[in-house]
Amino acid sequence: MDEVSGPILVVDDEADIRTLVALNLKREGFRVVTAENGQDALELALAERPVLIVLDLMLPDIQGTEVCRRLRAQHATADIPVLMLTARADEIDRVVGFEVGADDYVTKPFSVRELVLRCRAILRRAPSASEEPAEPIVYGGLRIDISAHRVWVDGEELQLTATEFKLLVTLVQRQGRVQSRGRLLQDVWDMPPDLNTRTVDTHVKRLREKLGSAAPLVETVRGVGYRFMG
Repeated sequence: MDEVSGPILVVDDEADIRTLVALNLKREGFRVVTAENGQDALELALAERPVLIVLDLMLPDIQGTEVCRRLRAQHATADIPVLMLTARADEIDRVVGFEVGADDYVTKPFSVRELVLRCRAILRRAPSASEEPAEPIVYGGLRIDISAHRVWVDGEELQLTATEFKLLVTLVQRQGRVQSRGRLLQDVWDMPPDLNTRTVDTHVKRLREKLGSAAPLVETVRGVGYRFMG
C-alpha cells in the first residue's frame, strides 16, 4: 500500500475514462476521489487536499488549463502536482499545459500502465515527511530549505510545484556542472533522455520567471543544457 497522506483526484467528464483511471489507481493501492467538471475539481482540491491531480484538459465548464492556473494561484493548492490527461497531442497544447503549472502530460489514448508509472514518478518528486532536516542552502538572495520543501528569494517565499522544486534542487546540488536536457529528463522526470526535451526548456523558463532576481543563477549552456552558478 502506498504511504501517502491524501487521495489522488481524477478529473474527467467522460465517465468511462474516469472509472478506468480510478480503478487502476486503486488497484495500485492509492485512494482516489473523482470529479467530472472543473468547479467540482477546485472544491475537492481544497476539501480533500489530494497528493496528485489527474486533470483532463477538455472539461464542460472550465478548461483544464484554467483549473490548473487557479490551483497554482491559491496558496492552499499551489504545490499539488498536476498530471494533464488529454486528447490534444499538439506540442503547443503540451507547452501551454506546462506553462500554467502542469507537472506532466499524457495524451489519449493512453497506456494505463504508463499513466500509473507517471503518477508514481510525480509522487516520488514530492517531499517526504520522513526526510531528515538539512541545513538551508543560501546563494545571495536565494534560500532553499530542502527538508521543508520551501524556497525564498529576497525574503519572499515562492510557490513552486514539486517538479520545479526538484529541478531547482537538482541544478543547485550539481553547482557548476552542466546538466544536459536528457540527463535532467532522467533525473527529474524519470523519463528516457531522448523523450520530449522541450519539457525541460518549458520548466526552466517557468522556474526562472518565479526566481525573479535569482534567475541569472540558472544559466543556459547553448546546445547542451543548463548549469547553476552560485
